[in-house]
Amino acid sequence: MKAKPKATHKRTSQKRAKAFTGVHALLLFPSGEDHKATLDLMRRFSAGVRYAYNRLLEGQPREELKRQDSPLCAFFGLNTRYADDAVLKAKATLDSAKELGENPRKVVFGGRGLFDQLKRRHLSGKPLKRLKREWREKRQGLLYSRGDKTKGGNLNLKLFVRDGVLQLRINLGDGSYAHALVKTSHPNLSALVERIHASLPYNVELSLKDGKIYAAFTWEEEPAPLMTTKENGVLGIDLNADPYHLALAVVGPDGNLRKHLTLSLEEVDRAPNKGAKELVLWKVAHEVVSLALEHGVAIATERLRHLPKGRKGDGSGRTFRRKAHRFAYASLLRKVHSLARKRGVQVVEVNPQDTSTIGMLKYAPQLSLSKDVAAAYVIGRRALGFKEKLPKGYGKLLRDERFRGHVQGFYASRVQELCAKRSAEPNPYLRRRLSREIGKAKRHLSLLSSLQGSPGSQEGSTEGRNLLGGNPWRVLRVGLFLPLLGREVPRDLSPLKVILHRGAWEGWKGGLGSPPGGGPKCANVHFG
Repeated sequence: MKAKPKATHKRTSQKRAKAFTGVHALLLFPSGEDHKATLDLMRRFSAGVRYAYNRLLEGQPREELKRQDSPLCAFFGLNTRYADDAVLKAKATLDSAKELGENPRKVVFGGRGLFDQLKRRHLSGKPLKRLKREWREKRQGLLYSRGDKTKGGNLNLKLFVRDGVLQLRINLGDGSYAHALVKTSHPNLSALVERIHASLPYNVELSLKDGKIYAAFTWEEEPAPLMTTKENGVLGIDLNADPYHLALAVVGPDGNLRKHLTLSLEEVDRAPNKGAKELVLWKVAHEVVSLALEHGVAIATERLRHLPKGRKGDGSGRTFRRKAHRFAYASLLRKVHSLARKRGVQVVEVNPQDTSTIGMLKYAPQLSLSKDVAAAYVIGRRALGFKEKLPKGYGKLLRDERFRGHVQGFYASRVQELCAKRSAEPNPYLRRRLSREIGKAKRHLSLLSSLQGSPGSQEGSTEGRNLLGGNPWRVLRVGLFLPLLGREVPRDLSPLKVILHRGAWEGWKGGLGSPPGGGPKCANVHFG
């Protein structure tokens, strides 16, 4: 447990993430003409963003697109500042698509979900009108302007206070202006007013919803000086949908586990409304950051942008989908990160690949931990730079041809059994579920066949494919959980301790028979 990480720790003086604070407000237009002119400007700006996006795909530079004689200014009627902001919005969309691994040419402005609903043509009457209005508002209801300190805050969308009333002056792009009253009771309102009087910059984004125009005012805040860093260790965080709780593991700089605990999130489900739910999440975020300050450590979390939330936790079916739908991981992480920056706690985000699998296979049986705490422990170790080597017992098991043959036979038999059930199943929905199970079993067979020969130490097994073409942690998960333990995500992982240390799986009925809970025809096999 005291193995040193292969790579030395990076300097903690890395560039920190920007922290933004904001105010959301409703705009009220005393003049109907000003409201109409603002809607027209938002429509032209939105069209300009789509035009700039297509030109960026063609390779045109930003400097050329924002020129005064460019189509963004001449055709869409935008001034050079609006044109530059439209290009920045387009570039942000392009960068986001690339980060998510999506095809940039298939981006749908307005939302792919709404677009797919409209294509289905399954609605009529008032529901169809509502859907079309929402589509138009998403696609045409955008206006954005960056702040500029040299221009006293924001030149195009400028806030000012007159007779004790906060107002927004909107540059319409042709030398004329529209005016709107800013209605909000946001707790950051006083900070926004201070910035107005100090002529400090703030960004403004207008959006359209249900025929009303809303404004978001944001500005960058200087983060607090770091009080705790990962040099003293980290607090690893993992959240699970079923059971709905937060697992925490305090990991020392030597990679050893110092403390672990769980925080229940069932109170989030019992919250009567969205506001109450937000208060509960903020309360949990305060508990997490306070724990990090108490132990003098940084906070380590997964980067979950690319992780489908439906795969967090274990389960399937209607009940689990309902639980996954209320899964508030992203919202809670944003609150933890925001609060940590304000209180001087370093936040380290790590690659989430295989953290749960490694935790279940290695540390849950070895340290008698739950699978969620074990995953939090792996996240903490990864944030400190430690590599997870494959235990010798697992390496011996993967080299055992009898074991690999037994597991391949298990999944081959499972495919045949599921195919027979699907052929005899009259219910199309159950057939569809069986088809998914068949596809999963075939993928497991393919994964098992990808690991040929000796797996070796597999030092970098979470960084991609190993030299022999397979990921040993995933092969072990496929080979041990369902065939030997009887569940795809078992709760009791203690039987793996013997295998982890000695690779001795043959104690289960001689090795080639059906182990307890295993085998494709065992009655106590649970799927999902």
